[in-house]
Amino acid sequence: MTVSLQAIRDAHARIAPYIHRTPVMTSAALDACAGRSVHLKCENLQRVGAFKIRGATNAVLRLDDAAAARGVVTHSSGNHAQALALAARTRGIPCHVVMPTNAPEVKRRATEGYGATIYPCEPTLVARKAGAQRVIDATGATLIPPYDHVDVIAGQGTVALELLEQVEGLDAVVMPVGGGGLMAGMTRALREAAPRVRVFAAEPSGADDAWRSKRSGERQPMVDPDTMADGLRTSLGDLSWPVLRDEVEDVIRVPEEEIPGSLRALFERVKLVVEPSGAVSLAAVLGDVFRELEGIDRVAVVLSGGNVDPARLLELIDR
Repeated sequence: MTVSLQAIRDAHARIAPYIHRTPVMTSAALDACAGRSVHLKCENLQRVGAFKIRGATNAVLRLDDAAAARGVVTHSSGNHAQALALAARTRGIPCHVVMPTNAPEVKRRATEGYGATIYPCEPTLVARKAGAQRVIDATGATLIPPYDHVDVIAGQGTVALELLEQVEGLDAVVMPVGGGGLMAGMTRALREAAPRVRVFAAEPSGADDAWRSKRSGERQPMVDPDTMADGLRTSLGDLSWPVLRDEVEDVIRVPEEEIPGSLRALFERVKLVVEPSGAVSLAAVLGDVFRELEGIDRVAVVLSGGNVDPARLLELIDR
């Protein structure tokens, strides 16, 4: 099922009272490093510290009253969990979250703080899905998955609508890809609203299923992801894969060792706290593969989230 530009515009109108219109920031130092004008879309400054509040809020507000009363459930390593918990609290309904045991503690605490009930599980997709199904069987809650859901994708696509209003003359947009909800929503919006803008996804080398899938033309499974970008460990979804295959120009694979440098640059030069998953897109723009692309003078980089433990951030930027 394709998410339309109209659905994304409707989502933006629906969620506008409940989200921040995040700023776009620039840095002369980053421009010099990239060799082009870089515009940072700061979803790390979004409510719950990540773009995920957009899709979660849209999905929760789209539920009819009977379904909403039974609550919502998801499986998530953290950012979607926090977003769904806050969206559910806003509507006054229960929220259940199945969370892998290796999720960052800062994300688990925040999710509980928003009122969700946490169900720990083993850090595998099979365990996450099984745990969510047990909650559904027990409560009748509606599953709101982290990315493979039309209302979630439409909500995430609203990032692109704001970018087009905030930055004139964009040549390209780069966003991180894990499950692909942000990538799919933004790409669908850009393809219809601004077809001249080139679209790229960025992915860490330790979790490179999208990169492998794009090159093979067939969706490749994630096998034992090993990356500091914990939010990008998930595999592409049924809805996001066709968008990546057909509408994204390329996936840029970022070596793990280049991610800390982007975190450090954002912290030192722009005074932004960004989690590793959110910095992958900047690392891609600063890397050799993107540098060699011609015809791109103005590029937007989506900093997808900022939920990182302070001690972990200091450890990474000191590498």
